[in-house]
Amino acid sequence: MTDLHPFIAGLPKAELHVHHVGSASPRIVSELAARHPDSKVPTDPEALADYFTFTDFAHFIDVYLSVVDLVRTPEDVRLLTFEVARDMARQNIRYAELTITPYSSTRRGIEERAFMAAIEDARKAAEAEFGTVLRWCFDIPGEAGLEAAEETARLAVTDGIRPEGLVSFGLGGPEIGVPRPQFKPYFDRARAAGLRSVPHAGETTGPQTVWDAIRDLGAERVGHGTSSVQDPELLAYLAEHRIALEVCPTSNIATRAVATLDEHPIRRMVDAGVLVTVNSDDPPMFGTDLNNEYAVAARLLELDERGVAALAKNAVEASFLDPAGKERISSEIDTYTEEWLAR
Repeated sequence: MTDLHPFIAGLPKAELHVHHVGSASPRIVSELAARHPDSKVPTDPEALADYFTFTDFAHFIDVYLSVVDLVRTPEDVRLLTFEVARDMARQNIRYAELTITPYSSTRRGIEERAFMAAIEDARKAAEAEFGTVLRWCFDIPGEAGLEAAEETARLAVTDGIRPEGLVSFGLGGPEIGVPRPQFKPYFDRARAAGLRSVPHAGETTGPQTVWDAIRDLGAERVGHGTSSVQDPELLAYLAEHRIALEVCPTSNIATRAVATLDEHPIRRMVDAGVLVTVNSDDPPMFGTDLNNEYAVAARLLELDERGVAALAKNAVEASFLDPAGKERISSEIDTYTEEWLAR
């Protein structure tokens, strides 16, 4: 097959499943760790590679939360957000819906309005400097229970607190022992306030969790949805209703949700007609980025340049960007692809 890495590197892209803290590069993590020397996170960027080697999903959550604990001030929040946007711009990511867990910061003492001001200031500065458009998904950390759900919903729907860039409401963290239906009242409030529903489901549990996310939480996209392939009826429903799956191949291997890349179910999802988007999840923690995830998906799906471009347009279609914004990025993808192939 043709080496698609150069094509992918220049391809305009959108990303829909990528976490705020989980996108902190080793450089930023080490800088934050140096600011807060009581943390167990290494300050040496090279040592972070070993630190970010996970034995299973539970270990990943433990490490992730240790990095979350490094974000303790509004200045930390602003630094992290702006630098994540810089890394996205280097990959030609034109638009991203960044998953943020405000509860993790407010419970650590960051005043809620200061937190919102920090992410908004970074968002506007990044768009002005890099041209990358950021929008927010506020997600409930499932392991923190209904208290976190109540706080996240309050921050997401309250006028004067809710940030301008907020477009969706999610649910992350472990799935085992954290049933989706209990979060229905909070998703109902968020959806009534105009937010879109994007819970994680079916990553480390079976297809019933995806059904629960659809039926109880009104999911319009599903984070991961890896186990959906175990249920043909579910795949058909996802395809018919254009409920996109936010697929993160390298993440699934790193957290042991899937044993090997060659066993990844992305091909079965596509063959069933499901709207599949490719995403990086927590890229530095998994030693990847969105460009690499596209290369992985291209290999697994046996795509050429036009196939990769179509995959990129899936993310634009499934995004919550306005119609004019979708048309703009889709046109950029088409123009770039035709110019590349004409060389």
